[in-house]
Amino acid sequence: MCRGLDSLPITCLERAKELKALFGSLLQKSDHSIPGQAKKNDKVRLNVNEPLKWKESFEKLLSSQNGLCLFRAFLVSEFSEENIAFYLACEDYRSTKSSKLVAKAKKIYDEFIGSDAPREVNLDHLTKAITKENMEQPSVSCFNLAQAKIYTLMDKDCYPRFLKSSTYLELTRKTKTG
Repeated sequence: MCRGLDSLPITCLERAKELKALFGSLLQKSDHSIPGQAKKNDKVRLNVNEPLKWKESFEKLLSSQNGLCLFRAFLVSEFSEENIAFYLACEDYRSTKSSKLVAKAKKIYDEFIGSDAPREVNLDHLTKAITKENMEQPSVSCFNLAQAKIYTLMDKDCYPRFLKSSTYLELTRKTKTG
C-alpha cells in the first residue's frame, strides 16, 4: 500500500494505475461506485467525485487514501517522493511508544535528514541544525519543524503541480463529462 514508511514506490505506481483505471470504469457504472482492493479482504468504495475534492485543499488530498496514493506516485515521477515519505514517517513517529522513540528517531534522521541520508529532504541549514539538536533527546515533537517545512514545500510547490498533472486533469475531466 502507498501509505507505509517502508513501501516501495513501484507499489504505489501500480496502485495509481489501478486507481486511474477504476476511476475511468467508475463513470460507466450506474451506482457511481466500484469496489477495489486496498488490502487483502479490505474493500474500498471509490466515489466518482473524489478527485474533485482533492482540489479543495492539500489537506483533503492527504486525508484521502486514494488521493495520497496518486500524489505519491506523482512525486515518484517527479523524483521527489522522499518528501511524502518523510512526512508520513513523521506522522507515524508521533504514535510511537516512548520506549521506541530513540531508535525510530535515529532511523528517520539517518534516512531523511543526516548528511549522508539516502533519501535526503530539502531543508534549510537552520532547520537541520534544530532537528539535529532535538535528536540529543528525541521526543514525539523532535521532527515537528522539519515536517512543517516539508509540508509547506509540498503544499506550495508539489501540490499545485499535481493539480496540473495529466493524470489528475484526466481524472477530473472524466468526472465532469461522466
